[in-house]
Amino acid sequence: MIRSVAIFGGGTMGGGIALSCAKVGLRTTVIDTTDGALDLLRVRIHDHLTREMAKGRLGANQADDAVEHLVLSRDPHLVSGADLVIEAVHEDLEVKRGLMRRIESLLKPQAIIATNTSCLLVRDIAAALDDPGRMLGLHYFSPAEISPIVELISTEATRPDLSEPVLAFLAATGKSPLPCKDSPGFALNRFFCPYCNEAVRLLDDGVATMGQIDAVACEALGVAAGPFRVMNLTKPVIMLKAMESLAVLGPFYRPADGLRALGAALADWQIDEQPATTSETVKRTIADRLTGALLLSAADAMAAGVVAPADLDRGARAALRFARTPVSLLADLPVAESTRLMALVDVHKRRGNLVPMSPA
Repeated sequence: MIRSVAIFGGGTMGGGIALSCAKVGLRTTVIDTTDGALDLLRVRIHDHLTREMAKGRLGANQADDAVEHLVLSRDPHLVSGADLVIEAVHEDLEVKRGLMRRIESLLKPQAIIATNTSCLLVRDIAAALDDPGRMLGLHYFSPAEISPIVELISTEATRPDLSEPVLAFLAATGKSPLPCKDSPGFALNRFFCPYCNEAVRLLDDGVATMGQIDAVACEALGVAAGPFRVMNLTKPVIMLKAMESLAVLGPFYRPADGLRALGAALADWQIDEQPATTSETVKRTIADRLTGALLLSAADAMAAGVVAPADLDRGARAALRFARTPVSLLADLPVAESTRLMALVDVHKRRGNLVPMSPA
């Protein structure tokens, strides 16, 4: 049973994971390398708990209890008593491998190690461990303290006996597991990142502005925020890294030129807040290309057995807030169109472009 959790990395994701654990009474230790990061996390914890109390979601005693269960420190040796260690550090393979090598000897033998990586293969990180069988992937979605979906990724080496305690841990912290293969992009980023990448291609092609593309995305797919808005929330450089990891799947998955440039500059998209009205023809072009990117990449993932359709649909709704998910869109298409789409997946990947398709 998992009673204590140690999290490496006190940033956006690590801090959110820590909150989800501490609020249900788990002993939670967050370890970061800088006092500045920990100070920011203290403020974030206070603000979050204050909001939760104001909304009636948390009582004062529960908030005090959550704080009591949280330890923030720069001392990696505090990991020694943890039942579960979650790595949420910089999205760089060598950084993560280096951390694994440093901490493995500090852990008790039965401790489980998880990575929150969003774009690296779990097995590549686990390769740094003497015992890779003790590692799996727990990919949370932002904000991790609220979002209910966690992708659960096992490698070929992951021991089967890890499943029961990890599933119990996720249930205790109010999370719903989404099982998927250790494959580029896992389940949800496998289609969500190409969808965002296609939005940048539309921008690169001069089809429309960022604000116009976001507006059409919201209308066509029933999302609360368009792709450029979401990329700014998670940071374009993270999207670039994700697309670089997906590029092994073929030319269609290569990062758009605009994404490469902006990600390299560590900048955000400058979205026009009040975009000019676009013609129906331009709107249809945007909707077709965004929808096509979703369908092609999702169909590709399901055909490869990365994720079950029902799980992909559930995750797209709960984690990414799609009203019209790739699975529902595929179901809405005529059978002949669905068959044609599945047959065209490999062609599109080789050509690196997209033939516009209209949703049913």
